[in-house]
Amino acid sequence: MTHDKQDPGRGPLPPPDGSSAEPDARIIVDQPGGPTGPRLLDRVRGAKRRPVVPAWARSRQEFEAAAKGVTAYAGHVSAYHLARAPWYALRLALRAPRGAARFVGGVLRWLVDAEGEPLRQAAATREDIEEYLKLSRQRDRRVRWRTVVGVAASVLGPIAALVAYVLAPAWTLAVVAAVAVMALGRLGQPADDPVIHRAVEIPRAAKLTSDIVLRALGALGIPAINQAQSKGGPGFAFTAPITRDGPGWLAEGDLPYGVTVADVVDRRERLASGLRRPLGCVWPEAVPNEHTGRLRLWVGDQDMSQTKQPKWPLLAAKPLDLFRAQPFATDQRGRWVAQSLMYVSGIVGAVPRMGKTFLLRLVLLIACMDLRAEIHAYDLKGTGDLSALAHIAHRYRAGEENEDIAYALADLRELRAELRRRAKVIRELPKDLCPESKVTSALADMRKLGLHPIVVGVDECQKWFEHPKYGAEFEEHCTDLVKRGPALGITLLLATQRPDSKSLPTGISANATVRWCLKVMGQIENDMVLGTGSYKRGIRANTLAWGDKGIAWFVGEGADARIVRCVEINAPTAEALALRVRALRQQAGRLTGHAVGEQPEPEASYDLLADVAAALPSGKAKAWSEDIVARLAELRPDVYGQWSPEQLANALKPYGIRTVQVWGTTEDGKGANRRGVRRADVLAAIARRDDGTAAA
Repeated sequence: MTHDKQDPGRGPLPPPDGSSAEPDARIIVDQPGGPTGPRLLDRVRGAKRRPVVPAWARSRQEFEAAAKGVTAYAGHVSAYHLARAPWYALRLALRAPRGAARFVGGVLRWLVDAEGEPLRQAAATREDIEEYLKLSRQRDRRVRWRTVVGVAASVLGPIAALVAYVLAPAWTLAVVAAVAVMALGRLGQPADDPVIHRAVEIPRAAKLTSDIVLRALGALGIPAINQAQSKGGPGFAFTAPITRDGPGWLAEGDLPYGVTVADVVDRRERLASGLRRPLGCVWPEAVPNEHTGRLRLWVGDQDMSQTKQPKWPLLAAKPLDLFRAQPFATDQRGRWVAQSLMYVSGIVGAVPRMGKTFLLRLVLLIACMDLRAEIHAYDLKGTGDLSALAHIAHRYRAGEENEDIAYALADLRELRAELRRRAKVIRELPKDLCPESKVTSALADMRKLGLHPIVVGVDECQKWFEHPKYGAEFEEHCTDLVKRGPALGITLLLATQRPDSKSLPTGISANATVRWCLKVMGQIENDMVLGTGSYKRGIRANTLAWGDKGIAWFVGEGADARIVRCVEINAPTAEALALRVRALRQQAGRLTGHAVGEQPEPEASYDLLADVAAALPSGKAKAWSEDIVARLAELRPDVYGQWSPEQLANALKPYGIRTVQVWGTTEDGKGANRRGVRRADVLAAIARRDDGTAAA
């Protein structure tokens, strides 16, 4: 391949040494004698080594699951047939006469060589005398020795039976007679009506082959694949053999140049049609740490939403440690997927009726099983879906009325104060106890420090952030909890059916490290929950079917996105679990707040914007932030006593108020330029809020 070294619009450039060159001089780019690529040792060092022992063989979980499955299958089949054994015996006995007739008829046909009669008739019809005579002589030989055998059996058989009848014990005769009757009954059963039926109907799933995969990919309508296949190529290069992987088949390979896994994921319905499998069985995905054209296709034997999920390990409601990963879902292969609830914040997004509230309740139930954990549960839908947690929760509320909003706001203000207290405690601890400046399980065990886990779960969180009066304050509190809370043992979990910028402010969605996205409708909602660019990488929750309830794309901290099926815990089971955990907490002395009937102290309500407007010096259009903070501390010492100018700026930001440069005079009479607030901005924010309140 060659490349013209030419300046566009001016003709060929002269050589660097100033010598003359022909106008059509070319530079050879691909040199025949040059290096062909990485050397052998480089390729060996960078080679991807496949495991000597397959993953399924090294998984204790999969081995135990398989052993339990085989044991359960054998037990069911044995019990099924043992319960029907008398009926089987009766049916066989009734069919024994027909079996005896078939046996006698078969013996007679064998004696006269009836099986050779069609061949002899065919030779006679063709008038092939030589062939006919050959077959006749063969028949004569067969009939002679078969007659000898038959006569001997007819004489010796009755004699042997008579001797056995006289000498053998009664139980032996009974067994022989029963076996003979059963054998004759088996011989006499019709082909279309067997005596013994299957105890288990095993679903038959077709084996995945390369031809089936290539056919399905060719049906997607992707031009590059179709073009390659029209020229006689496969359109897909397998990089590994198609293997059995759990309850399904796994195929992996490279798509044509320019085709990405996202292109295939976007046509998942067509792919399922091409494979002739239900949509819930077909899961194409990208391969981590590989190029975007490396496709991993897993095809299950059964629809993921209909397969029986293994028993949840936490169903016994035993105490656990939230600082360790706990199972909450299974993947397509039925393996447990675990996630720790510490050092993270989480978002759950989905359209209605896809299992969003069930998932949030499940995660909160897991949090309850750590007896140290303090649970704050808010059901803003108001239907009582989280009512089981009321037996355990330190704070619980269902609804979005004014008193519910005031209750939640007071709780968040307390949590902000707790956040600051914890930061101070962590800062003052010796480094040998807290080397990484964050709450650990060992620190959480020290009750005197008060660093126990705090988990806040909010269903339909958009009701907070869209509140016309307090929405900005809710956003401020939650943003701070999402950013600083994880290191201090506070976890915030937000669930919404409207994953947009109003329901999930960007300051929150950008800092949440754990995401669960059940079915959503479009790209924007998908990326709001799973992170910007997820849709382009083929992580598309909008391709989930309406029947995929409880199935979600899950992004854990430091883990690649994966499809999971969350454990389904219905309301009665959740209630029973919560009551068992409540009993454990009572024994451990860990019931507080709402769970023991305590209500938070009524907090004097205040209006930040009105207070800032009152703190601005009369007659001045703007003032320094430090002066405003000092006036606010005089106005409400219990609320603003510890505020700094930076904290004031952060508190005003959700209302659309930005600090500006303000020229003023210091106490010694010198001029200075510092950050401050304009009165016009505060009054405009109050007007916007009050108009929204009136409209609401």
